[in-house]
Amino acid sequence: MSNTNNLAQVLSATIENNQLDNALAAVKSLRPIDLSDVLEQLDPALAWRLLELLPNRAEVYSYFEPEEQVRFAREFPRASLAKLVGEMPSDERTDLFKRLDQNQRDALLPALAQAEREDIRRLSAYLEGTAGAIMTSDYATLKQEMTVEQALAALRLEAPDAETIYHAYVIDEGRKLLGVVSLRQLILASPETSINELMISDFISAQVTERQEAIAKKMARYDLLALPITDDTGALIGIVTYDDAMDIVSEEATEDFLKSGGVVAEPSFNIKEATFGLMYRKRVFWLVFLVFGNLFSGAGIAHFEDIIAANLVLVFFLPLLVDSGGNAGSQSATLMVRALATGDVVMKDWLYLVGRECIVALLLGASMAVAVSILGFIRGDELVALVLALSMVSIVLIGCIIGMSLPFALSRLGFDPASASSPLITSICDASGVVIYLFIAAQILADVSL
Repeated sequence: MSNTNNLAQVLSATIENNQLDNALAAVKSLRPIDLSDVLEQLDPALAWRLLELLPNRAEVYSYFEPEEQVRFAREFPRASLAKLVGEMPSDERTDLFKRLDQNQRDALLPALAQAEREDIRRLSAYLEGTAGAIMTSDYATLKQEMTVEQALAALRLEAPDAETIYHAYVIDEGRKLLGVVSLRQLILASPETSINELMISDFISAQVTERQEAIAKKMARYDLLALPITDDTGALIGIVTYDDAMDIVSEEATEDFLKSGGVVAEPSFNIKEATFGLMYRKRVFWLVFLVFGNLFSGAGIAHFEDIIAANLVLVFFLPLLVDSGGNAGSQSATLMVRALATGDVVMKDWLYLVGRECIVALLLGASMAVAVSILGFIRGDELVALVLALSMVSIVLIGCIIGMSLPFALSRLGFDPASASSPLITSICDASGVVIYLFIAAQILADVSL
């Protein structure tokens, strides 16, 4: 980081002194992603003077953080920004356009070429979270009547503007997708071979309205570098590339991770740059909601206050038992949320999985009951040890069932299963654990207390 800061200072002074050749020489050996880190630290006006001289300026700019892209776009001259945006891949260009405010959009669109304007309008019209919102329109196409020699010549012309040429898509006059041809097939085939003979007709594709999570899963399942996206008529309208699928997976993993901690999820959330107000808003809902949920624990204790007063030793083991149920429930919920996310299980598997979880929970509870009953005998007597053993088994069993079932229930109701966060599971298990523990204690120790 210090090297980046030093280089940024040097570049800033060099550009201010109009020594642009020296500035270009200083960054010549940097990779685009590393150069983007340096330019982000410069004043936008100075950064643009260097950026516009780079042959790969669009690639460098695409590595800027989304917030930095917007900040720099606000400062760049309109014509210069339009030139830069026109060189960006269609999906990245559309993503940038969506981040701009309305005034910036209105200023940018007239400066773009008509084809680019129409492309932005079309891609930005698709709903967020669908294949249409993440696909690119920069792909290579071929005609089925072409020979391999003609196809390779066509790809040489299309390659500079295509996102990838590892696969080319065979379409008819109506842009209906007929097949897929890999670059490997083209290289290995004889020049006279027809594309119609070579293409794979049994291809994997997706509808433009499919959810982006389903797109990423499909690409991972079939090990695809790119997935063609079609409309209702079967016409090819875009592709989703492997790097975009990986971004989806990363965003979904981040979102699920935040939800598992009871934080209102947003994949772009950056804890280092977040304001106090944003940090507060992201966390307050679940914490306040769970305050009221924890009232059930207090109500359970109040209901059994007589048995507690007569057997104060029970209070010593209360946190231990209820925390065990919460821990077991959180484990089960984590496993189930992950299984639902990856598609390993579906709703019809619930009964089978709950049955298996009950057996595992009984084994876990019995193992923990042995340890806690020994402590109960030492601090109390054999009846206290029995109460603790039965309570531990029951609490762990109930905790595991709750943890296993809640993600299913949320999914059934149309909510994200990841909302079955650790704080939520823990609060539910705490309340149920208190009631179970004190109920069992009341049944066994009631006669002794009289």
